[in-house]
Order: sequence, then C-alpha cells, then structure tokens
Amino acid sequence: MPIIVPIKDLRNTTEISEKAHSTQQPIFVTKNGYSDLVVMSSELYDSLMFTQQVDKAIEEAEQSLKDGAPCIDIDDAFAALDKKYYG
Repeated sequence: MPIIVPIKDLRNTTEISEKAHSTQQPIFVTKNGYSDLVVMSSELYDSLMFTQQVDKAIEEAEQSLKDGAPCIDIDDAFAALDKKYYG
C-alpha cells in the first residue's frame, strides 16, 4: 500500500527520513489533495536507477539482435570477459 502524506508533514524531516529508510518505499507527498512530490531513500533511488539501466541494456541488446547483429556463443563471451578482466 502506498505511503501518502500531506506536504505539511515534510516539516518533520527526521520522521520522513526514518519512514523512507525503514519501508524502502517511495513516499508520495500531496499538495491541496493532489500528488506533488515523491520522496525516497537514496538506497531505493540507486536500486531503481540500476534496474532501469539493466532494463535499458537488455532492450538495446534485443534491438541490435533484431537489427541483424551477430549472436555470440556464451562460452566465447565469457572467455573474452575473462581475458579482458583477468588477463
């Protein structure tokens, strides 16, 4: 269930911070009854951004395969990564 608070509750920054860190969910802030802001912990933000980057990379890879890019054997890919990062 989403956490929704009125904008006046932002005065108590410690409570908002604790709630954001303990729930690891976004807190939706309303102004005059309408959605205005979203507050979240930096850990949750980092997690969401990482997920977005992975999703984007997968989407780009799928598109390049559709566009005719050659498919690489998994063993060859891991061998190339081993050579690149471990000599």
